[in-house]
Formats: sequence, structure tokens, C-alpha cells
Amino acid sequence: MQNYFRFFLVALVSSVALTACSSADEDAKRQAQIERPADQIFGEAKVAYDKGEFQKATKLFDEVERQHPYSEFATQAQLLSAKAAYEGLRYDDAVIALDRFIDLHPGHPDVDYAHYLKALCYYEQMADVRRDQETTRLALESFDTLIQKFPDSKYARDAKFKRDLTLDHLAGKEMTVGRYYQRRGELNAAINRFRTVIQDHQTTTHVPEALHRLVEIYTTLGLKDEATRVAAVLGTNYPGSRWYQDSFALLDPQQRARIADQRSWVDRTVDSLLKPE
Repeated sequence: MQNYFRFFLVALVSSVALTACSSADEDAKRQAQIERPADQIFGEAKVAYDKGEFQKATKLFDEVERQHPYSEFATQAQLLSAKAAYEGLRYDDAVIALDRFIDLHPGHPDVDYAHYLKALCYYEQMADVRRDQETTRLALESFDTLIQKFPDSKYARDAKFKRDLTLDHLAGKEMTVGRYYQRRGELNAAINRFRTVIQDHQTTTHVPEALHRLVEIYTTLGLKDEATRVAAVLGTNYPGSRWYQDSFALLDPQQRARIADQRSWVDRTVDSLLKPE
């Protein structure tokens, strides 16, 4: 009986605590929705943002627009609400808010920043190369949009830098899949992946290895002319690369002589490898 009474008492206290918490949340929500001047709500939102209370800040910025949609603070509150969501790592909410801002205010002075922040939302979610790369592709698309629409933006330079890193990340994914197919002996599938790196990601750090992997595969298949051609391209464009040294070691004396002879038939441009085989 005594144990039952203790259990009942604990349950009662827990219930009261939960009710109190719920009541406090409701009170805070009601407080935020009380009709007040726009500058007052906006000021509270800024204070919450500066304190790192990003969820609270987002709600208050949203409340500025809800209560005073035609005030001088409303448009700025829309953008700051999205920024607070971004800082709070609620990327999906931030993207939705940024898309809305961009649609409603395409000529706003800060619309370039909205595009930049949207790209960052995807960029900061880029997954390991072994996982799905949808957010990486969306980051690339968003950076491209900013660079094309606002080439003179103060955010364009950083966007270009991060775009290159994004491309390198996508190339890394292709290389991971290509090496997987190569290990399994699915050589045609591997060739397609490595050629994609060469064609679509020429500015990335993965191109020399992609060329070397093609030399490996063509050598395995007994396709000496193809292996020689790719090795020549690798040696001409990346002569100091360890991948060229590895490829050169795979060639027989006749193939090496063809590469050494600059008057040979070998086309040494990367573009020559992109022609249909």
C-alpha cells in the first residue's frame, strides 16, 4: 500500500510538472502573438537572435510580418527569419523562407544574399561521398544561380570558391562508384564513371586519377591503343602526377616509345578522350 502511495505521488508530481511546462510554452506562444508595435517585436527578435535563441527569434520575426505585413520592418523580418532558421540548423525551414523571399522580392538589394544563404543551406549538408549527393547537386545549382544572376555580388567570389569544392565533392562520388565497379570487374560501368569525371569535372583534383584508372582498365582489356592515348593525355597535362608514373609503369616499351615521340599519332588533349568511342 505504501509503495502504491509513492507511485501515485510520483505520477501526480510528474503530471503537474508536464502541465506546467505545457502551460509555460502556451503562455510564451500567446505572448509572442499579442498585438504590439512592429519595432518592439522586431527588437525582441534581434535580441533573441543575438543571444543565439534562433527558434525564438524565427517566431518573433515571423510575428512581425504577420501583425504588420506592410510595415518597414516586414521585409527585413522575412530575411532575418530565414537567417535565424539557418543559424539554428533548420535548413529546410530556411530554404522555404528564402524561396519565398526571393519570389516576393526579386529586386530587393539583399536578394543576392538570399540566394547565397540558400546555397549555404545545401552546402553545409553535403554528405559523405559514399552517400546520396542530392544536397550537393542542389548546392551546385544554387551557387550557379547566384554566380550567373549576380556576377558582381560581394558573395560571388566565395560562391565560386565553394562551387569548386562542391564540384570536387561530386567528382569524388563518381570516383568512389567507379572504383567500386572496377573492383567488381564491371569495367564498362567503371569506364563511364571515370569518363564522367573527365568530361564534367575537368577542374577538379580527381581528373589525374580518373585518367590513370582508364589506363588500368584499357590495359586489362588488352586495348593498347586506348591505354597509350589516355596515358599520353595524362603525361602531357599532369606530368608530375604520381598517377602518370603509375600509368607509365603499366605500359610496354612500344607504348612508352609512342608517348615519348611527340610526332606520334597520339592526340594529347583531354577533349580527345570525350569523343564517342
